[in-house]
Amino acid sequence: MPLDFTGRRVIVTGGSRGIGRSTALAFARAGADVSICARGAETLEKTRGEIAAVGCMVHAATCNLSDEGAIKAYIGAAATALGGIDILVSNASGIDNTGDSWVDCFNVDVMAAVRLAEAAEPHMAQATDAAIINVTSISGMMPSARDPAYAAAKAALINFTTSQAVKLAPQKIRANAVAPGSIDFPGGFWDRCRIETPDVYESVKAGIPFGRHGKPEEIANAILFLASPMASWITGQTLVVDGGQVLRG
Repeated sequence: MPLDFTGRRVIVTGGSRGIGRSTALAFARAGADVSICARGAETLEKTRGEIAAVGCMVHAATCNLSDEGAIKAYIGAAATALGGIDILVSNASGIDNTGDSWVDCFNVDVMAAVRLAEAAEPHMAQATDAAIINVTSISGMMPSARDPAYAAAKAALINFTTSQAVKLAPQKIRANAVAPGSIDFPGGFWDRCRIETPDVYESVKAGIPFGRHGKPEEIANAILFLASPMASWITGQTLVVDGGQVLRG
């Protein structure tokens, strides 16, 4: 059943590439008006153009999501441009930043999600069937020797989503999370891994029961479902979308 988001106002952070880009485009194709933000202006503008070509209203702005003031300014501008906020998708991650990974991951993966929700809440409280979807990771469900900061931040985000769901329920705002497995897209971590460390890439792929890495579109589909009326009685949950990868640990 096609999902119809006509008239809905959607914010997608980290919306210029990968999962964020696919999610923003999916919402636009389903009839929503969309705002996206990201760090890189060039990629952001390219994606803004792709969304605009769908025919919806689109707002785009660069935003440093580790900066509380920048988050408040972005949410305010997005709400003004869209005429309100119905759906918030917190997708950005600090894993690719160049500083201290613990600081970057907790500032962006966790605190940005907290601050975005706080800034958007007054707008979403006025909406009908409002929904927040936090993009976490299966890394938050298991130990990680390679990226412990990322795993810990994503685990915190999963826990925060449950608390968020309880807090926002009286305002009829649902909060859920999507936990992707290993997602491959141009310029992403697994794309670089395929080129730089193909043995690691193939080893991970072999450990996924479906025998392949995931696609951003597959995560976008799950996000749209959780944001839709079809998920109207679902809140505080984390939906794993990983081709069975987490089942093998």
